[in-house]
Amino acid sequence: MVRALWWYSPLRGTNKKTQMLRLVGQRGLTEKQETQNFRMKLNAIIVEDEVNSREILRNYLAKYCPTVNLVGEAATIKEGLALINNNDLDVLFLDVEMPFGNAFDLLDQLPDRNFETVFVTAYNQYAVDALNAHAAYYLMKPISIDELIKAVSYVAEIREKEKEIEDRVLIPKFNKVDGKITLPQQDGFQVLNVADILYCKADDNYTELYLEKQKILVSKTLKYFEEALSGYTFARVHKSYLVNVNEIVKYKKGKGGSVVISNGKEIMVSASKKKDLLSFFE
Repeated sequence: MVRALWWYSPLRGTNKKTQMLRLVGQRGLTEKQETQNFRMKLNAIIVEDEVNSREILRNYLAKYCPTVNLVGEAATIKEGLALINNNDLDVLFLDVEMPFGNAFDLLDQLPDRNFETVFVTAYNQYAVDALNAHAAYYLMKPISIDELIKAVSYVAEIREKEKEIEDRVLIPKFNKVDGKITLPQQDGFQVLNVADILYCKADDNYTELYLEKQKILVSKTLKYFEEALSGYTFARVHKSYLVNVNEIVKYKKGKGGSVVISNGKEIMVSASKKKDLLSFFE
């Protein structure tokens, strides 16, 4: 295991064997750092009451963990809570013992955590409590650079897997529940019954989904929804509209004509789309 002392110690005045060991250690760290460069960026916060400890961790992260974006530091539980609640966070580096409370007092005030926690402490007796608090990693002081890199890589791996799952779910698409579609939201996703969608309207690269008493704006094109809803009774009646045929209550004649939706909305039908629409009623 490579320690900080090994990294910073000058090579001058040491024998060749010691120099070689240190160079090998440096090479190992460099390889780990290069691996990190391909990882996702992690927004991080340090909560640590000791100034020197904060400075050491900050410097180590900047030098050896390029994927970490340090968004703030706090010296108390109160300051830490304020930072966490006001930032989009991936990982919290948390000291255990602090004035006016400890790490677990802070975590108890955050029951719905969506970030990973790395404990950084000089005390090993909190390991079980950390495990029970679902910590991602437990770093002992003095901090080993090698272990710090491992901790960051492990957190990145967790977050990448979570993102992969979200990317599969948090996009507008059909899932295994028949007749349902998931729509992404900032805090998760909304599940809609396809039958509840009256019509969809294009808004540049966005689409407005109209329900009986609600309008939902989704960052996907109308073309996307046309393809996604192709297995259901939806018809593209205009370059800007996709309608649920089951919700059409009236068709008005014309070159293209128009349709009236169950909520009273009248939508023009393009002449080029008329045949496809009327085929639903043959």
